[in-house]
Amino acid sequence: MQRTITSLLFLLAVQSIWAQESNDTTKQFVLDEVVVSATRWRQTSSNVPSKIITISPREVTLQNPQTAADLLGISGKVYIQKSQQGGGSPMIRGFATNRLLYTVDGVRMNTAIFRAGNIQNVINLDPFATESTEVFFGPGSIIYGSDAIGGVMSFQTLTPQFSSDDETNITGKFSTRYSSANNENTGHFDVNLGWKKWALVTSISSWDFDHLKQGSHGPKDYLKPYYVQRQNDVDQVITQDDPLLQIPSAYSQMNLIQKVRFKPNENWDFQYGFHYSETSPYGRYDRHNRVRNGTARYAEWDYGPQKWMMNNLNISHSDSNSVYDQLSIRLAQQSFFESRIDRSLNNDERNTQTEEVEAYSMNLDFVKSMRGNHRLFYGLEYVYNDVNSTGFLTDISTGQDANGPSRYPQSNWNSLAAYLNDEFRISNNFTLQAGVRYNQYKIEADFNNNLSFYPFPFATASLNNSAITGSIGGVLHTSDSWTLSANYSTAFRSPNIDDLGKVFDSEPGAVTIPNPDLKAEYAHNFDLGFVKVFGDRVKLDVTGYYTNLQNALVRRDFSLNGQDMIMYDGQLSQVQAIQNAAVANVQGIQAGLEIKLPGGFAFSTDLNYQDGEEELDDGTTSSSRHAAPFFGVTRLGFISERFSLTFYANYQSERKFEDLPQEEQGKDEIYAKDQEGNNYAPSWYTLNLKGSYQLNGSFTLSGGMENITDQRYRPYSSGISAPGRNFILSLTARF
Repeated sequence: MQRTITSLLFLLAVQSIWAQESNDTTKQFVLDEVVVSATRWRQTSSNVPSKIITISPREVTLQNPQTAADLLGISGKVYIQKSQQGGGSPMIRGFATNRLLYTVDGVRMNTAIFRAGNIQNVINLDPFATESTEVFFGPGSIIYGSDAIGGVMSFQTLTPQFSSDDETNITGKFSTRYSSANNENTGHFDVNLGWKKWALVTSISSWDFDHLKQGSHGPKDYLKPYYVQRQNDVDQVITQDDPLLQIPSAYSQMNLIQKVRFKPNENWDFQYGFHYSETSPYGRYDRHNRVRNGTARYAEWDYGPQKWMMNNLNISHSDSNSVYDQLSIRLAQQSFFESRIDRSLNNDERNTQTEEVEAYSMNLDFVKSMRGNHRLFYGLEYVYNDVNSTGFLTDISTGQDANGPSRYPQSNWNSLAAYLNDEFRISNNFTLQAGVRYNQYKIEADFNNNLSFYPFPFATASLNNSAITGSIGGVLHTSDSWTLSANYSTAFRSPNIDDLGKVFDSEPGAVTIPNPDLKAEYAHNFDLGFVKVFGDRVKLDVTGYYTNLQNALVRRDFSLNGQDMIMYDGQLSQVQAIQNAAVANVQGIQAGLEIKLPGGFAFSTDLNYQDGEEELDDGTTSSSRHAAPFFGVTRLGFISERFSLTFYANYQSERKFEDLPQEEQGKDEIYAKDQEGNNYAPSWYTLNLKGSYQLNGSFTLSGGMENITDQRYRPYSSGISAPGRNFILSLTARF
């Protein structure tokens, strides 16, 4: 079936190509996109020595990503891991989680409890309300500070638009979508009201996802044909009618955005934005896959509702004076709420842990053009996080609650920084960029809320350290068709509350406890890339990189009051802690090829190879957990004025047992078994077809079929299988 479909689509494509008129309407490749993620200001991408990609709104409309994590994945350059359907943890250049940085409308989203394990905070963002998405590859600490080691993901949401005349400008859209693999029902509405000086935009989105169905053809190890349900005060292990359903994985979500913009004159621009996102509770599927004594390990293991709220005020001023040409003041307040609920099978005690973070930030950014072709970007940043963590135990048979251990200490995290970045245009063909940042960070943690549960030899802990990072790079245009770039940069990640103070079970038989003696980890990164355009029809883009991470914060065996084993959750467990105990290296190549064919057709492919290793306790090395196997996407597309079509293949290579990171080799619940019975990540591919048609000036119909051959597969390190054959239908109305 696979070969038949592939051959048929290929023949149809070839026939359509040569059936077109011979005249060539192909436009030149765009090499000078405007980006903002490199400096927070509008900048030509051809002057930036680091690699940056932009995910266009047209590509988002065609691909119909269900979540913001899936939106990043459609680029073909960002790898997405999922432990549950309500998730999505990007991996970039061998780094993930708290070694990557997220920004929303220029505001740092990372908090003091972003963990080293996979995170799902990116799903708080609304792909329907995302105006543009940029991914900055490599260290971004000069502008963004701590955590920006592997890259920066920058999301710009809808911007209120003014009216160009005396009439009220009313525009908006309504979208609805259905997907068969999880019975998705999604609705979105946004409206913009614009006048000469005032503008408003309102956006509302709602998603409802049923349990996710995986494919029919693939490893049997991915099947869990049962689920646990409480019946008559007894936990029952129930056999599913359809073993391809992944129960529990259903969840729902809603998002709201309200923005107000005021521009009294050409020099001032005031924008206020309110964002709110909330999910339903949802099961962490990989934990539901764990077994003990031949049956399900857990009756419950859920994330509670995940909530995020942001208030953001941005004031911009343009005035060519001695200090700046443009000024931006950004004040933001964010509230994060998340929780974990677990209960062992046939155990009446439910453990609930909740975390609340209040995050405040202030950014003061300037840009100034100087004599001698210098353009300076500089600024100040202050970030404050207040962490409130609680735990309680519930006897579900009586409904009685009691105090329980919390995941974190009561704590706060501070960061104060200043930065300077210089763009020096030496000639029309050569641009040099160099920057430096000084960052002071501080932690105060109080463990008294957990001393009755864990006999730590300390009641409080504090850190007060600094970090200096820098970068230098250049871009050379040897001709209209050649661009060469090179960049050296450093980055850091300061310890956060998750590193210093967390208590959790990382894997069966191991428990991680706090370690107050931590320092920042540092990365040194080298990039070398080139772009070559051949005759306005072929574009080749290749970037090689190498990153060395010193003082890496990793989980290692530890001791508590001289004991290396303690009882945790009813099981004798090895004591571990986060420590500055390793050196890690990642090297890789990102390659892209685009070919413009006659008649509106195009071919493209994105390939990603990365290899990482991490130092172990005994001096040997293991593969880095977040260095994904070779992966890529290959596309054959057609674009006309009203119609877009793309046939593409996604794929990933195998990761053998001996090549798995040491900490991953024992995770039976997420990997398949090889012929020797060892865990490994099989290779996989999917064939997919997407299309979009503009019916008239108002309505656009889009849809397609993902995973045409119904493969059962799991992206590397994921705890839930990806969708099987999936039919998508979406209708968008614009007014």
